[in-house]
Amino acid sequence: MKISSARYLIHQGFKGIWKNRMMSFASFCIMLVSLLMVGMSVLMAINLNRIISGIEDKSEAVVQIKDGLSEAERDELEKQIKSINNVHTVEFYSKEKAWENMVKNMSKQQQDLFRYADDNPLPDTFKITVINIQDMNETTTLIETFENVESTKSPTKLTDVLVSLRRLLVILSGAIVIALIIVCLIIISNTTRASVFTRRKEINIMKYVGAKNSFIRIPFFIEGMIVGILAAGGALLLTKFAYEGVYNIFNDDFTLWTVLGVSNLYPFKDLFTKVAISYVATGALIGAVGTSFSTGKHLKV
Repeated sequence: MKISSARYLIHQGFKGIWKNRMMSFASFCIMLVSLLMVGMSVLMAINLNRIISGIEDKSEAVVQIKDGLSEAERDELEKQIKSINNVHTVEFYSKEKAWENMVKNMSKQQQDLFRYADDNPLPDTFKITVINIQDMNETTTLIETFENVESTKSPTKLTDVLVSLRRLLVILSGAIVIALIIVCLIIISNTTRASVFTRRKEINIMKYVGAKNSFIRIPFFIEGMIVGILAAGGALLLTKFAYEGVYNIFNDDFTLWTVLGVSNLYPFKDLFTKVAISYVATGALIGAVGTSFSTGKHLKV
């Protein structure tokens, strides 16, 4: 294609937006809302997954070891536990430290009662975290087979709840995103068809004078792509405004993260590049392809 022809087609694309500004504005609004809904749904799913992962990382299993172990035997047991593939961290928790912490959490009357106790009934333990929380039960069962292990305790019910939540989140977020994309494509397709329909005579005239199908489609392709990019820009700004508003509320006024000991939501600056690229690519693709395909019906003359 000659440079002059390319310039003409691009110019026609921009001209078509202004000439049919009402339909172009309708397409812009539809794509903006569509991108916004899909984008916010994905961001919500990403952050919920982060919260669940943070809670999982804080889930610990306790390994009670036998009394009277020497330091060498204890170190050997720690090496055995660390050698398990699913074990992430291992921390020794002495019975002296456990007793000290327990006394600190007692009332004054209880402290006076236990102050003169000579025998510490608490055991030495290892606190472990795992890589894959779904395999925590299998991991603790394996640890119980080690020679110097007395017993293990793990948050089985919490583990089951977190695993179920993660699965439910994946299914729901996937279903919501797919449903929104399908609805958006249908609405956008109908809108672009209406836009093309208003210019059916123009298309027919170009076809009768010998213009090729590709030559007719390109201005519509460029027009749809430009509208999609503009809609992506608008959706990006609205997403940034809404997301940062929610982020500030949770970050400044909500103490749940401190209570749970997990990370806050992702800052938008960490997601900005990926969100921007996704919005622009999706908006341009849907706008360009949708508008281009909508011309097919009117090219058959």
